[in-house]
Amino acid sequence: MVGQALFATDALEKPAEWISNLGGSSTTRTIIVLLSSAFILSAFLNNTPVVVMLIPIIVSIARRRNFAASRALLPLSFVGILGGMTTLIGSSTNLLVAGVAERYGYTIGFFDFTPIALVLAGIGFAYVLFIMPRLLPKASGEEEGRATTGRQFLAQIELEHDHPLIGEETMTGLFPSLSGITVRSVQRGGETVLPPFEDIALQEGDILVVAATRAALTKAFSAGKASLPQLARRDRDPERGTDQLTRVAESFIIAEAVVAPGSRYTGRTIEASRIRTNYGTPVLGLQRRTGISRGLVRQIRLEAGDTLLIGGLPEEIDRLRFSRELLLLERSASEVPLSQYANRSITIFAAVVLVAASGLLPIVVASLVGAYAMIASGCLSIRQAARSFDRQIFMMVGASLAAAVALEHTGGAAFLANSVVSLMEGAPVVAILSVLFIFVAMLTNILSNNATAVLFTPIAISIAQRLEVSLEPFVVCIILAANCSFATPVGYQTNLLVLGPGRYRFSDYLRTGIPLILILWITFTLVAPVWYEL
Repeated sequence: MVGQALFATDALEKPAEWISNLGGSSTTRTIIVLLSSAFILSAFLNNTPVVVMLIPIIVSIARRRNFAASRALLPLSFVGILGGMTTLIGSSTNLLVAGVAERYGYTIGFFDFTPIALVLAGIGFAYVLFIMPRLLPKASGEEEGRATTGRQFLAQIELEHDHPLIGEETMTGLFPSLSGITVRSVQRGGETVLPPFEDIALQEGDILVVAATRAALTKAFSAGKASLPQLARRDRDPERGTDQLTRVAESFIIAEAVVAPGSRYTGRTIEASRIRTNYGTPVLGLQRRTGISRGLVRQIRLEAGDTLLIGGLPEEIDRLRFSRELLLLERSASEVPLSQYANRSITIFAAVVLVAASGLLPIVVASLVGAYAMIASGCLSIRQAARSFDRQIFMMVGASLAAAVALEHTGGAAFLANSVVSLMEGAPVVAILSVLFIFVAMLTNILSNNATAVLFTPIAISIAQRLEVSLEPFVVCIILAANCSFATPVGYQTNLLVLGPGRYRFSDYLRTGIPLILILWITFTLVAPVWYEL
């Protein structure tokens, strides 16, 4: 929930853009800076929102600089996983193993396994930077740039009282605050000002007719640069006997809908169609294959096949699903980030990490307080908080925990531990640790990494008890091995996230992931006996 709040408020967008600019004009240096940032962030934040945040930045840089985004997207997933294995809260896998180990009387601290994890993660990071690019398929950056170019929507921005664009002056014919947005005309007092815009200062009452991709418009809505309709409800004031407008503390969602053939809206202007009155969803933009005028968007007559960018509350968007006049495009709905709460969400997140890392409060307490603070401060709605939980994963983890308990209570874990020890009778502890690491690392790419961790933690502890050695190296072995989800796209969710944008094949994961698993296995086999004095 804390991670979802950071994502919902776009809290990490500005830091990410600032980090990407550190690379300067060098593409290689920019990629290194982005991957290094992902590595560090993933140690303290769930790596999924980190990867989600950086994917569009990498794709955008690839398009501008004409290189293949596939050079950086799979490495981004890998460094996210590597960074997540270095601290207790870096991965849910780490927390699950710590929870199972605590039942056996062994408590893992926030940074207890960080030194040895940093050695493995550092070597893995070097592999990702210097060796992995040679194993990735070659692709045309120009080809990828065309594939990721978004469609342009025509929209209008009305400069009402206290609008942040009032007073903005052009620089070299452009408005600096409207990055990524093309101003087609400025409507002022019944007159139309066309580009090139020279020595123009925007005034209250101006209407800007603009063209931009959905992503650029969403960013402008989030930052308050574009005119996002006020979401309000009418509450009865018992003292005055009048209705009072009150802002609704809910998520504003934008989606796309197509004007259906034979729709009653065909031939009507957006203003006359009264779509907002009928559905509660204002029209924010219009996309049409043929050219359209530079006039006001609300006065454009709709045609069958036009794509409308619409906005509203979740229930209002759902209402459109039953419309025969406007066909809602499935999976087109997304929330507008509440970027005005970005600083607030970063402050709460930093406080959670500092309190948990310092030991002032247990991690469970600190994270729960942080989650409630995100909701209470408006950074996260109840709906968003509920959606941040993947119920399938929780069911799977719960089933795995039940299986682990069954293994323990029926003697299955002891049986497997005894079998491993018997098969390796006389072998040193280091050899048993090494075999356990590679076995778990292979299974985590087939099963869920969380399930693998929960199932094998009691087995590893039973082996340590049978050998009468410290539990710590065996528990850490499971943590590190279960995080080695590099060889398949289903091994970890960040691998799936980059599958589509990077146009990867299953073989690409095998080609790049298996060598990394082997490198980490060899490194652990060499470092563990030195670190734990085995």
